[in-house]
Amino acid sequence: MHWAEAAGVVCGIAYVILAAREHIACWFFGILNGLFSVYLFYQSGLLAESALYLYYVAAGAYGWYAWACTKRPDQNPSRQLQVGEWRWPIHLILVVGGVFLSLLVAWFLQNYTQAQMPLIDAHTTVFSFIATYMVTRKILSNWIYWIVIDAVSVWLYASRDLYLYALLMAGYTLLAVWGYRTWRRHYLNGPASRGEA
Repeated sequence: MHWAEAAGVVCGIAYVILAAREHIACWFFGILNGLFSVYLFYQSGLLAESALYLYYVAAGAYGWYAWACTKRPDQNPSRQLQVGEWRWPIHLILVVGGVFLSLLVAWFLQNYTQAQMPLIDAHTTVFSFIATYMVTRKILSNWIYWIVIDAVSVWLYASRDLYLYALLMAGYTLLAVWGYRTWRRHYLNGPASRGEA
């Protein structure tokens, strides 16, 4: 087990638990998880995953900003970021576009890099970009995307002998189910205006 793998796992677990609880500190641990993981996946030959975690660092900074700017309902209640949802046509566009972009990324990785397992690596990476942005905007269905991504990642990481990260992804899958249930409860009990993208 590599030290970066252990540190990334601890920070990753903290991130998902705090995100499910809608606690802003999740972004701090998300940034740390991203930094450890960039190094680890680059060393393991999963180049798209390494790029993904670099994106997580930037998304962590943006998420922290987005949640902090809407954290003070006492100053401006209309700016408080609530759990919301996008209509199904938006998800259809995201899925079709995500698959198309994943195939392009996989082709590039296959032909121009030494990346291992480029097709799966590309799909988990592209859809993780999408799901992470959804978390920053508190879109409920981000957790459904994560359930699928994390379940596939269990196999991907195990195939590269990253067994601790594979175990982490199995845990993430279960935490994503819990996160969905938690956010769904907040969504159903929140403001009446829903479904606006």
